[in-house]
Amino acid sequence: MYETTSGIVLGVIKYNDRHNIAHIYTDRHGMMSFLVAQGKTAAARVRNSMFMPLSLLQFEARIMPGRELCTLHDVRRTFMLSSIYADPVKNAVGLFMSELLSHVIQEREQNEGLYRYIDTSIRLLETMSEGVANFHICFLFHLGAFLGIEPDVESYLEGYWFDMAGGTFVPWPVAGHPCLKPQEARVIVLLSRMTFGNLHLFRFNREQRGALLDTIISYYRLHNSTVGTLKSPEILKQLFV
Repeated sequence: MYETTSGIVLGVIKYNDRHNIAHIYTDRHGMMSFLVAQGKTAAARVRNSMFMPLSLLQFEARIMPGRELCTLHDVRRTFMLSSIYADPVKNAVGLFMSELLSHVIQEREQNEGLYRYIDTSIRLLETMSEGVANFHICFLFHLGAFLGIEPDVESYLEGYWFDMAGGTFVPWPVAGHPCLKPQEARVIVLLSRMTFGNLHLFRFNREQRGALLDTIISYYRLHNSTVGTLKSPEILKQLFV
């Protein structure tokens, strides 16, 4: 039986001469993989363009329990993305988002809050004109709340260290745990106050922004073993001054 499903494309890989595999985060079934026919006709090129990273789609899907690869048809866009693909800065941010999400989302189960957060973030990135250089920092930090690894900023006191493994602020370093020194730890609280509406108010240079990104990714790696090596952060570091 086919059912109407919405999804966010996170990546596409070649499967064989006739099909690709699209990894799509769906609203009803979590992360899923779908066979997508490829070809050289005009219709095939239009169809393939709909499976670019972060594309927001609705389609009819044939979901069969226990089957790794599913099929879909009647694919249509639910929101047109243009500036994300045309603007090199937004494009780099979008590639980072899709690469990271491909690593951290593994579950084939519904998570309404996470899906809505990602969907809303993509729409905001598409329409945003200010603060784009900070978008990925804000997205990554607040994503942690939906993955169950949000830092406990309520435990912060001036002069406290941040225990990366415990996700909380402590008066002194925890033996055997990577910890941020008090001056670095204060930045975690600063980031918790960042929203998509005030991104333009946060001023970081390239080194600061790169250090923030490295810190947050390191935190993710401590709490999620699937993060692994990411290629897109280096591209972001080169773009933002």
